[in-house]
Amino acid sequence: MEEQSPSTRNYKIILAVIAILVLILLFWLFIQRSQLLKLVKEKETEKTELQHNLDSLMTEHNKIKKSYGALSDSLRSKDSIIQKNAVEIKKLLDTEWEYNKISKKLAMLQKVAQGYVRQMDSLYTVNRELTAENDHIRQEVKTEQHRNQNLIKDKEELKEKMSQAAFIKAYDVTATTYKLKSGKTKEEATDKASRAQRIRVCFTIGENPLVATGKKIIYIRIQRPDNVIVIKSKYDTFAFNGQTLPFSLREDIDYQGKAMNVCVPWTKKDDDKPAMKGKYIVTVFADDKEIGTGSFDLK
Repeated sequence: MEEQSPSTRNYKIILAVIAILVLILLFWLFIQRSQLLKLVKEKETEKTELQHNLDSLMTEHNKIKKSYGALSDSLRSKDSIIQKNAVEIKKLLDTEWEYNKISKKLAMLQKVAQGYVRQMDSLYTVNRELTAENDHIRQEVKTEQHRNQNLIKDKEELKEKMSQAAFIKAYDVTATTYKLKSGKTKEEATDKASRAQRIRVCFTIGENPLVATGKKIIYIRIQRPDNVIVIKSKYDTFAFNGQTLPFSLREDIDYQGKAMNVCVPWTKKDDDKPAMKGKYIVTVFADDKEIGTGSFDLK
């Protein structure tokens, strides 16, 4: 076997040492790479955890804000602080970041969010108490308004009843026809149409203390069997419920709230035609109201 020269042996030894050193270096690099990957994984885990905590916090915050509706507008400034800090933390997570620094900021944000919730709860409680108080006041006002409406209604009904009762009434409306004798100074009752020359309408004005005393104008309409109103002049008219009606007789009385008898005659002109046979209707009016009615027959 051929012996190696010293130089050759030295060269091989150097190569062996270098190989060993390379192996050691590779092993060290492997260990370092493993540790680096582990560190990166831990950092990613921490980042994911922080991101999750931030997302959960903001989701809960926005949910709470939405649940309180318009009431949350009163804490708009605090909400803007929360939103601003959330954006800042998100930027830190997306760039170079430090776990402790972001953790501190997130912890601070959680405290602010908790304070927001407490203030919102306080506002809600106060608002609920005020709402309950307002509801109670509104109910009292509504009850009072209902009571006033009932009082007004009762007053109007009473006023209406008094208005309906505050007018004179003509009772026992009768009409008697007469034949005139001795130069029209004497009267003889008759129910013959051919002989009737005068009609005397009589009635009693009832007592009513609700009616204003003083002058009252009484209008009497005598309606023939053919529904024509007996009149003296075409100008003899009066207003009734927005209409202009002809009347047969008019009588002015001085009413003092006491019962009084009234008789009003109607005399046929000499050149008038004989009265019609049949049923006549007599209607009495006063104060824009029909106050009585009666009838008579001529044969």
